[in-house]
Amino acid sequence: MSPPSLDAYRAKRRPGITPEPMPAEPGPAAGRRGRRGGRLGVGTAGRFVVQEHHARALHWDFRLERDGALVSWALPKGLPDDPAKNHLAVHTEDHPLEYYGFEGEIPAGEYGGGRVVIWDRGTYDCEKWGEREVIVVLHGVRVAGRFALFRTDRPDGSSRGGRREQWMIHRMGPGPEDWEPMPPLVRPMLCRTGDLPLRDEAWAYEFKWDGVRAVVHVEGGRVRITSRNDLDVTVSYPELRGLGEALGSRPAILDGEIIALDPDGKPSFGILQRRMHVGEAARARRLAAQVPATFLAFDVLYLDGRRTTVLPYDERRSLLESLHLEGPAWATPPAFPGGPGADVLRAATERGLEGVVAKRRDSPYLPGRRSDSWVKVKNFRTQEVVIGGWTPGQGRRAGTIGALLVGIPSEDGLSYAGKVGTGFTDQFLADLAARLRRLVRKRCPFVGGVPEAQVAGAVWVRPSLVGEVRYSEWTGDGRLRHPSWRGLRPDKDPSEVAVEPA
Repeated sequence: MSPPSLDAYRAKRRPGITPEPMPAEPGPAAGRRGRRGGRLGVGTAGRFVVQEHHARALHWDFRLERDGALVSWALPKGLPDDPAKNHLAVHTEDHPLEYYGFEGEIPAGEYGGGRVVIWDRGTYDCEKWGEREVIVVLHGVRVAGRFALFRTDRPDGSSRGGRREQWMIHRMGPGPEDWEPMPPLVRPMLCRTGDLPLRDEAWAYEFKWDGVRAVVHVEGGRVRITSRNDLDVTVSYPELRGLGEALGSRPAILDGEIIALDPDGKPSFGILQRRMHVGEAARARRLAAQVPATFLAFDVLYLDGRRTTVLPYDERRSLLESLHLEGPAWATPPAFPGGPGADVLRAATERGLEGVVAKRRDSPYLPGRRSDSWVKVKNFRTQEVVIGGWTPGQGRRAGTIGALLVGIPSEDGLSYAGKVGTGFTDQFLADLAARLRRLVRKRCPFVGGVPEAQVAGAVWVRPSLVGEVRYSEWTGDGRLRHPSWRGLRPDKDPSEVAVEPA
């Protein structure tokens, strides 16, 4: 590598504007040259610092003392814990030795504007220092181990993207003690519908939010969101990107619910519908301003290189609360260990919430499984249904959908459950009509007969869309009484739909 120089550092900063240290003399770096004032070579020790930099994009600046300066790389995802994953390292300008202790706020509009905090620092042993590879052993508080930095551009300094000095950083030894790689997928644990438990002390109670389930992966300050049916829905919720910056370098997997609020501040599944089917980034950004969504985190499944699913609920809840997740688009809702469950359910009713979820305090997290350790207690009756067709609208709805014909899968096929004609908005009917037209088929998808009076002029569709209705009761012949539409459930598969306990 070329001898360190602070010329580029000076050229990018304005003294008196930025609080960063500004060395007085121009030209080659001429500061501290090692423990005894000489050049730092192979086999000698120097200092290193990692600074968390909340600039336009969160990254970590990795700096090694060398020949009187701090040779620097920007790491978008920080230092790797996993020896199987290399991280990008962008070689930046050399920094003065005084930067070793720098923390502060670089003004907006200045080069590197944003907050800088020291993430870790210590000493390092140099094993190799070459033009295209550097190998060091770090001795810090938060990070320790052997790392290699290696260039990925061509020997002449060019690269396919036209960028110069592109490097990667690789952990050469095993990860930290007891460290586990982050699993790429964790399916959410599911609950059963039932009544309040009899013994409050063994249970914790949480409000049941009227939203859509989401598992949020945070690694290297970047956020990835998966739905209950394993779809990547990150693009739909751009306001949750800030959660990655809030957690910084702490890798985590969070389980929770994405909600949208109505004008009265209550969760509204109907309003959330506008956000749930958006795959275009620009449209998602526009909708985020019009219909903001919030992620409510109620469990932590992985944290700081450890799977936490094996821990009992109380321990996971304590870890979750220690993260202090309170931000513009995310929060940690309250939990009530020991209840009383009846009081929590009453509070949910007064607030117009869907109900409560009772969770055994000694239970582990069971990914992808429906367990008696989590019990959903509802304030009002809801039922998931599969759309099998529609009847044409009349009057104001002429030319579009008048009512949906819905059913519930059984051993024999899709059993007819009723006709849903209320709870829709005009915009929803227009969007749904466009989707259903692509699913039209000639044959009725229902088994066991359908009342002719209810299906006059019906248009049948392939039963692949799941929705949810609110209803008053089941009739004796297996029909939903007074069903009202609540919304589509793109996170559910028709095979998952079954009659829910009333």
